[in-house]
Amino acid sequence: MSQLTNQTFELLPADNNRLSALCGYLDEHLKHIERRLGVEVNIRGNQVNVIGEGVHVVAARQVIESVYKDTEKKRSVDSADVHLAIQEASADIESLEGNKVQGEDVKLMTKRGLIKPRSPNQKQYIQAIKHHDISFGIGPAGTGKTYLAVASAVDAWEKQQVRRILLTRPAVEAGERLGFLPGDLAQKVDPYLRPLYDALYEMFGFEKVAKLMERSVIEVAPLAYMRGRTLNDAFIILDESQNTTPEQMKMFLTRIGFNSKAVITGDITQVDLPRGQRSGLRHVIDILQKVDGISFTFFQSKDVVRHPVVQRIVQAYESFDVSEEARRAKAEQKQADKQSSSDSND
Repeated sequence: MSQLTNQTFELLPADNNRLSALCGYLDEHLKHIERRLGVEVNIRGNQVNVIGEGVHVVAARQVIESVYKDTEKKRSVDSADVHLAIQEASADIESLEGNKVQGEDVKLMTKRGLIKPRSPNQKQYIQAIKHHDISFGIGPAGTGKTYLAVASAVDAWEKQQVRRILLTRPAVEAGERLGFLPGDLAQKVDPYLRPLYDALYEMFGFEKVAKLMERSVIEVAPLAYMRGRTLNDAFIILDESQNTTPEQMKMFLTRIGFNSKAVITGDITQVDLPRGQRSGLRHVIDILQKVDGISFTFFQSKDVVRHPVVQRIVQAYESFDVSEEARRAKAEQKQADKQSSSDSND
């Protein structure tokens, strides 16, 4: 059993309103920190005492000080703020325990401020994007695949490493029949591309995005629009790539020109293609995983940075899929044994 450590520190400047915001209603934020990091937190005035295993105590202090610093600008703190602070501290725990991602400090600068990775996989992902011409980010929803890809694109454009940003998605219905959509062509495809617009608006602001799109510095388009083009001096993002066919994936990858980067994101557990149609993302993993200049980052449920319940939902689905696969394999083996026995009797 690991030895418990005890650390006491002060939150300065002392401010009762900020301390109240840090603790939350009925100390809900402190309980959240205790539950997630396995520590005990006691606050008296502005004196904080944390008891637990060494690295977890360090992480808990980091979370508490980070959230307290946030209260300087905003007087209320919600569970999402605490969750994200814990995610970032958890990444540091893994680093301290020997799973540190090697390389330079990874930060992205955008209009909304400095963006830092909140898990080792996110750090690896950003590094891979910086150092590879083609990068794949594969994993469940809420792991920051698209958000960090767009942030990397904005960072590259701000540093004048590329001249334009292109974001694309396959226009595939997510299990629903939308029927005839009114409006012109742009209005018909915009709903499919809305998440990409949302990320851009957050990074640049509405007015700047509109201006950059007018000048064709930013282009958001369905995947079909990429056919026949050669994309030079560009940062290209293909989102929801699990909904591409193998032919579409090949078409996209062969569009990439000189001084361009491509980031392909997707979740192979959420394919919306017609039954029997193979996903281009699943197909490309088998083909390109050992090709030089191409990186693959595989996210897990622990990398989810949305509401904590999303992480638990992803884990529950993963457990169900594993047990279902084992059940199916057992049934197939039983059927094969039965067939083998029947053949030997004949």
